[in-house]
Amino acid sequence: MPTLFDPIELGALKLANRIAMAPLTRARSNREGVPTALMAEYYAQRASAGLIISEATGISREGLGWPNAPGLWNDAQVAGWRIVTDAVHRAGGRIVAQLWHMGRLVHPDLGGGQPVSSSAITAPDFAHTYQGKKPYVEPRSATHADIRRIVGDYATAARNALAAGFNGIQIHGANGYLVDQFLRDGANIRTDGYGGPIENRLRLVTEVLEAVGGAIGMDRVGIRFSPNIYSQGVEDSDPLSLFTALAVRLEELKVPWIELREAHQPTSAGAIPTAPVSPAMRKIYPGKILLNSDYDGPSAAERMAEGIADGISFGRPFISNPDLVHRLAVGARLAPGDTDSFYAGGPAGYVDYPSLAEAKAA
Repeated sequence: MPTLFDPIELGALKLANRIAMAPLTRARSNREGVPTALMAEYYAQRASAGLIISEATGISREGLGWPNAPGLWNDAQVAGWRIVTDAVHRAGGRIVAQLWHMGRLVHPDLGGGQPVSSSAITAPDFAHTYQGKKPYVEPRSATHADIRRIVGDYATAARNALAAGFNGIQIHGANGYLVDQFLRDGANIRTDGYGGPIENRLRLVTEVLEAVGGAIGMDRVGIRFSPNIYSQGVEDSDPLSLFTALAVRLEELKVPWIELREAHQPTSAGAIPTAPVSPAMRKIYPGKILLNSDYDGPSAAERMAEGIADGISFGRPFISNPDLVHRLAVGARLAPGDTDSFYAGGPAGYVDYPSLAEAKAA
């Protein structure tokens, strides 16, 4: 069996190892969604990852509902991201852009109007805004014209990502955001061709993948799912049937890699996972599978040895361990992260975590 430290190809991406940096929202862009020089420093510090998956990046103003998160819908954002990708490439890394539409989780204060979703069901809990947390508002059910426009926005953002120097893109299909809101019957109660039976609920994700694959080549496209947890009000009554049908569709579309946020223990937010679907998907889907959620070195090695995962993506450990690949290779202790600074907006808790060599020298 391959190890975390063996090379791998994800479609057109040739990677030095099988350790990916999972997408991590860090709220360091400006209010216009333009990445900053600080972000370039942060990502370049972590370029030893086989693949960096960028923080979730909005495809439109309508779809971006997180303060100080980046976008990829205009020239200024493309130019800002180019500084980041150039820094990563100079450091020897590979990076893809995660494309994001938050659907019903966009508050009007940020999106500029009533949010859209699969159905007119209000999300639980509260939205993050520049004025603090506010209750979510009821979304409107997306019309067919809305869906065509949104699919076009994904294709435009994918082209912008390559113009910004990214090596490819990942569609955010997880964590209760728009694609997930259409996929899972806990949020999708439509009665048209985008709702009801599983085949219909696969329609949006299919159209998005076809559009971005047509725009930049399917060999540069991946997608992320969270199949076995309740996330931001979204779950499914039969995840095994849904995600095995999805595996068939991904094989038909020739999507070269997927990332599954497949929890194997209660998540940091307290979600209790259901049975994993990756073993069933592995039997159907011939592409590469990256698994994610609360792994450390030993647990990642164990999962790789099972033969289901082709690689492991690490999230929070990469925040406080910029040289995570080296630390895993030598079995070093992982430094803990400061949760209070995850979204604080400045360099503290962002670019000031030392490498193992720096920590020893200090």
